Amino acid sequence: MATYLDRILTVHRTRAEEDSRPVEELAEAARRTPEPRPFRQALRRDGMAVIAELKRRSPSRGDLAIDLDPAAVAVAYAAGGATCLSVLTDARFFGGSAADLAAARRAVELPVLRKDFTVSAADVCDARMMGADAVLLIVAALADAELVRLRALAAELGLAALVEVHDEVELDRAVDAGADLVGVNQRDLFTFEVDRHRAERLAPRIPAEVVRVAESGVRDASDAARLAGAGFDAVLVGEALVRARDREAAVRSLVGEKVPGSSCS
Repeated sequence: MATYLDRILTVHRTRAEEDSRPVEELAEAARRTPEPRPFRQALRRDGMAVIAELKRRSPSRGDLAIDLDPAAVAVAYAAGGATCLSVLTDARFFGGSAADLAAARRAVELPVLRKDFTVSAADVCDARMMGADAVLLIVAALADAELVRLRALAAELGLAALVEVHDEVELDRAVDAGADLVGVNQRDLFTFEVDRHRAERLAPRIPAEVVRVAESGVRDASDAARLAGAGFDAVLVGEALVRARDREAAVRSLVGEKVPGSSCS
């Protein structure tokens, strides 16, 4: 039986195979767009950083905030002290769009991650052209050569690459590929179940110079404090924030949990 990840990747890889745009021309067009904001650098702070996510729906949870106003949500997140934004741009499975990202980025000064299933060089170029400052590279979705190539292209275009892992093997692959920004996703992309202690288990294996992000399963300040204690520099939070009655207050409750020893130099 096909998993969530299988179904999503089939759609994205089919689309990539049908994309006939020359990568060289896309890269040149991307370079002509405004310089990206410093995403990774923004996460290097004394307190816990929050990457606040704009997410309309989920394959496993259904509609979360299908009618959200991306600009208004971005403003609320920024007012609450968010360090960066994450915006879903996948339309079929998450209800997102490039327009959501562009609207959110115009509304605030925060760096923005394009949260999507990046499988091709064109995806990376498109990210910069739509205004993203960082791209997501999911180790489970990419071969080693793809991971290295896409991360290098992101760097060439001035984009940060959040390299997402789920276990020890994927973490080793990310480090071998040169990742300097690693996200530990506590949601299993095959079953979409959440293991709230996965990030803590992997934390000791992440090199000290790598910026650490815990993703999924962060519900409140106690979760943020626990992850800060494990040495994480940031949390990426989606569902708990978009569903909050007061999104500004929900972000504020997560911000500032002190990291006992920064993993960044």
